[in-house]
Amino acid sequence: MTGHHDARASHTGNNPFLKAVAALSTLAGWAASAMIVVAVAVTCQMIFVRFVLNQSTIWQTEMVIYLVIAATLVGLPYVQRLRGHVNVDLIPILLPTKARYYLSIVTLSMSIAIIGVMLWYGYEFWHFAWDRGWRSDTVWGVRLWIPYLSLPVGLGLLMLQLIADLVAIILKIDQPFGLEDR
Repeated sequence: MTGHHDARASHTGNNPFLKAVAALSTLAGWAASAMIVVAVAVTCQMIFVRFVLNQSTIWQTEMVIYLVIAATLVGLPYVQRLRGHVNVDLIPILLPTKARYYLSIVTLSMSIAIIGVMLWYGYEFWHFAWDRGWRSDTVWGVRLWIPYLSLPVGLGLLMLQLIADLVAIILKIDQPFGLEDR
């Protein structure tokens, strides 16, 4: 366990910005985990109501769907922080150290730009739902700005984590692609 903690600490060094972003990403990971636990509990309650009490359910399916989607979006920065995503690093491994450094700068910059566009449209979509008072077309009729809030929050935190990763590479606090120099 010590090695895992040391690896995470090496991504931030003593930089206060990187530590703050790491704390936000970790908090987002805990929030995403809580959403999954709540979704499982609601699913169990729904099964009990349907098959034991033989009653219909109104809000459970919709809530589980929204919670799982929100957990996925809000959990993105935590996964990025821990590099828990699928990583194909054949090209970075084959590159010399300097080329690997520049490739990491380019890929992180492009990722930030792409997530920035997604954040813009995610915020716009959330704001439409907020401004126009959109509700779901179900019996529950949830105000859609609530589940849609996970779009700008999750994407905004992911973009912040990507910026922190870029800063860590530029400041030489972290290694490009997490690979040691040759």
